[in-house]
Amino acid sequence: MLVIRVVMPRLSLTMKEGTVVQWFKREGETVQKGEPLVEVLSEKVTYDVEAPVSGVLRKIFASEGVDVPVAETIGIITALDEELPEIEAIARLPIEAVEEAVAVPERGVIEKVKKGIIASPAAKRLARDYGIDLANVKGTGKEGRIVEEDVRRFMEEVKWIPRVREAIPLTGMRKTVAERVSLSARTAPHSTIIMEVDMANAMRLPEKVLASYTDMLVNAVAKALLEHPIMNSTLEGEQIKVFQDINIGVAIATERGLVVPVIRSADKKSLKEIALIMKELVERARQGKIAREEVTGGTFTITNLGMFGVETFTPIINPPETAILGVGRIVEKPVVIGKEIVIRPMMHLSLSFDHRVVDGAPAAQFLQKVKQILENSDLMSV
Repeated sequence: MLVIRVVMPRLSLTMKEGTVVQWFKREGETVQKGEPLVEVLSEKVTYDVEAPVSGVLRKIFASEGVDVPVAETIGIITALDEELPEIEAIARLPIEAVEEAVAVPERGVIEKVKKGIIASPAAKRLARDYGIDLANVKGTGKEGRIVEEDVRRFMEEVKWIPRVREAIPLTGMRKTVAERVSLSARTAPHSTIIMEVDMANAMRLPEKVLASYTDMLVNAVAKALLEHPIMNSTLEGEQIKVFQDINIGVAIATERGLVVPVIRSADKKSLKEIALIMKELVERARQGKIAREEVTGGTFTITNLGMFGVETFTPIINPPETAILGVGRIVEKPVVIGKEIVIRPMMHLSLSFDHRVVDGAPAAQFLQKVKQILENSDLMSV
């Protein structure tokens, strides 16, 4: 019995699916071993999949223009006398139970596997993708068979690819962060504006109040949101929903990953109250004891990298919010005040916002208000 399963090949290390561009043969037509069978597209590169044997293209499972996951059946080649029901059954077998067709680049020279070299299909495919002569690879499989890991080891040894020190699974909190920032990048057109703030007056506050600069920022942002409520909103379907509550999330780096505890009704709290709540939230977050309700319901986020020496950066919006404020370090700089040059402690604020919801002018006005409050300590609710 001759039944050969044609599958969507893995054309690169990162490929997850490919697109069937066109079939060179129709169902029922004979094919010759080595002739182009189907054209597939992956990562904007087109490849021809060759017929691995001579026979009949009995069944096409993926029509032209369809995206197909790697290793999924796209067609079947059989002998002339194979029955269709058996073909349908073989298409559902595990990939290990049948042979598979291989892909050949549309352009470029392909190294042929020399006679006498035994290698797995995966090893051959990887060697073909990178133009590696399998004669130079030492096999560790049964009877010296070259397996995929042998090819990868060879690639590391000859500097084809960087050596891997360790593989860290993308799980838990890291996976959640990855999913959320990917969602943000896909759905919200980010725009970022930057403004410099004179922190001279704000730096005098800690002498009176045991509050950090982040606490002051929460206070200032909450007050600014009262005057610019569009920044305290979300886009849901065809509606922009402006939140009544002002709940400020503050991004905190912990050993377990990024956590964003939320200070609820921040606009109704004094700087002292914010400082006390923030201290408790930070301690619980770093101990891994923060409650679910303490990290949900945020309407605006602040992220501060100033303590790491960062001056300016582009923060990513925390979905489903409309904006996020990035805070840089405070640096002593010469600035012109009146007609004199003086040294002042300056800090950059970077506001990223969803341009579907907010235009540049209202976003700049909001940031101006935050700057005004920070530069005039009398405007803070101590």
